[in-house]
Amino acid sequence: MPVRIVLADDHTIMRNGLRLLLERQPDLTVVGEANDGREALAVTRRLAPDVVIMDIAMPLLNGIEAAQRISAESPNAAVLILSMHADESYILRSLKAGARGYLLKDSAEADLIQAVRAIHSGKAFFSPAVSRVLADDYIRQIQQRGSVDPYDLLTARERELLQLVAELKSTKEIATLLGVSPHTVDTHRGNLMNKLNVHSIPELILYAVRKGIIR
Repeated sequence: MPVRIVLADDHTIMRNGLRLLLERQPDLTVVGEANDGREALAVTRRLAPDVVIMDIAMPLLNGIEAAQRISAESPNAAVLILSMHADESYILRSLKAGARGYLLKDSAEADLIQAVRAIHSGKAFFSPAVSRVLADDYIRQIQQRGSVDPYDLLTARERELLQLVAELKSTKEIATLLGVSPHTVDTHRGNLMNKLNVHSIPELILYAVRKGIIR
């Protein structure tokens, strides 16, 4: 059964271009479109798509706010944010709103299909250019501070856990993969976040992108 997609962008030309790219694939189909964030909510409620591709800058309700509401109301719809900005603050806000992927508009032609398939399968996806910018910034910060990279302080199990969390695996899935209890997973995750000085799962995912652990 094809992956059912809703496109939300206030530029008709952009939506038409995305539709053409998507519908060349036999396993993908666009079932609805929206001109703004409020319409995106209504279309998602009505059509229950598998994936919502959402422009970050839209009238009436911006893409981040719309993504947050869609994630709350329609948790089975994976949100992919489209943006012109490779800025860390936008990416973190998008992740906190529940988006599973962040795609730069200028790389949409090259990466859109892979992004849709990745988030539909439960994985995270970030434009390669985003990953490079975040990695370069992180290396520069470490060098300027002259500090130790906290990644070097992680145990082998914590590094393994970092990748699984960043890949959006649930606590139950991680426990099964590692052969431990859910409580042990929670304990390791808490230790991991303390060592990395991050305070939420979205921040942990962003750290994994910076380190090139996920792409």
